[in-house]
Amino acid sequence: MNDGNIANALPASDGHGNTLHECEICRGRFPVDGVWNAGEKIICKTCHAKTVAVVVKAAEQPPAGSAVDLKQPVRRLQLGTLLPRITCPHCWNRFPPEQILWISQHAELLGDTVLGPEAAARFLPTRFAVDGSALDGRGMHCQNLACPRCHLIIPRAFVETDPLFVSIVGVPASGKSYLLTAMTWELRRRLPERFAVMFSDADTVANRILNEYEELLFLQADSSKVVAIRKTEVHGVVLYDQIRLGEQIVSLPRPFLFTLRPLAGHPNAIHAARVGRVLCLYDNAGEAFDPGEDSAASPVTQHLSKSRVLMFLFDPTQDARIRARCREFSSDPQLDGRARRQETVFLEMAARIRRYVGLNSQQRYDRPLLVVLPKADVWGKLIGLDLSQEPLLLGGRLGLVDLAKVESVSAKVRALLLEFAPEFVTAAEDFCQHVVYIPVSALGHSPQKQDGQEGLLVRPSDIRPTWVTVPMLYMFAKWSIGLIGGEAPAAGSMPPAPTITGTNAGGK
Repeated sequence: MNDGNIANALPASDGHGNTLHECEICRGRFPVDGVWNAGEKIICKTCHAKTVAVVVKAAEQPPAGSAVDLKQPVRRLQLGTLLPRITCPHCWNRFPPEQILWISQHAELLGDTVLGPEAAARFLPTRFAVDGSALDGRGMHCQNLACPRCHLIIPRAFVETDPLFVSIVGVPASGKSYLLTAMTWELRRRLPERFAVMFSDADTVANRILNEYEELLFLQADSSKVVAIRKTEVHGVVLYDQIRLGEQIVSLPRPFLFTLRPLAGHPNAIHAARVGRVLCLYDNAGEAFDPGEDSAASPVTQHLSKSRVLMFLFDPTQDARIRARCREFSSDPQLDGRARRQETVFLEMAARIRRYVGLNSQQRYDRPLLVVLPKADVWGKLIGLDLSQEPLLLGGRLGLVDLAKVESVSAKVRALLLEFAPEFVTAAEDFCQHVVYIPVSALGHSPQKQDGQEGLLVRPSDIRPTWVTVPMLYMFAKWSIGLIGGEAPAAGSMPPAPTITGTNAGGK
């Protein structure tokens, strides 16, 4: 390789961290929005305009085999409609799009300072192909993007669509994995049909374990065979990634990532780029809130401060007082497990959020809290709960969320908790300004024990998810704009709450 080629392969900068790209005609260097990618050449706008003028005047095709066919469409050197700042879903680093890294495709380009010697090399490109993909050091087309800080993969949807961070927290055995599985399965099926909204994986790799759970519960060849979802681990390869930052090994949470986008027939279909969202859903094991589990080397719960909505699973079957009453009419095996003080986990979560965002002990958090109560099929009889009908209304061609019904049920559930677990209600409402209590049942029936097998098992053919989509539907209908509609309750029945948007639009 001669010196000129070496020089052209090296990135150039304007001194402020912005990459400059060399025009292969005039040899000037320009920022990303000042160049075009034509064939295998990078050309500045001025040279491109001059060349196109000559071609148009000549009204003939360039010679066959030429490096650039200017009669073919040329593309700007960018990924599309980019956000002004991108938020990494792994380490929450925010950065301008020109700093994003690409991941080498060639098998020989291995070794990364952050992810280790077996990982594909990350690089800041200076050469691009006609389709907009970067070319690595061996000239191969690259497609995957990475964060410039943690070097983990960033789905392309995060570059073009505002993310919405949501955190789900609960004590061990509260049923988070079953709820998440039933929730995402039902959202995939119901949102397109009832709301003309696409709900799909933004990254199938990130969602792999959840997709496997969906297959386990809802796509079994033999639905009469009992199955079980394995427990979420505090430290493991399923929900966490390990990286090296300097001399320290850091464990980062691996979120589930989904795209929500209006479809044809939705009133905002033409504004899909503006109203669409990338849902970034974090699920922590309950043990992550034990003392010492959150540190600089293991910031596995720091996503809480980034989340626009918090969901806390309060499991009534693990409260000794509610459990005693339920045993009067139920023999569900979930009433035989360990009883836990769930407000202590909530208080630890609240303390961490206060520390992350700089709130003092007297300040209330201004973001919504959804207290989700699982296993409603077990304890719902205590208040005569009837969840046979989803809280949906007909709104022309599309459905509407019946916000009044959700909030009416919330009041009943709150009254139950005030009677049996008043300390939890006090902790929740002392911390957050906007608290809603939503009952759900991921299974719709009791699991079972089986001789020779550990834990509780479920039979897929018996699963009947109930209200599992309501937390998400309510969240979007109540606090977001443009995707899912809701019928508001009477004025004054609930306090006003802030509008939630993507992380890049306001927020702490």
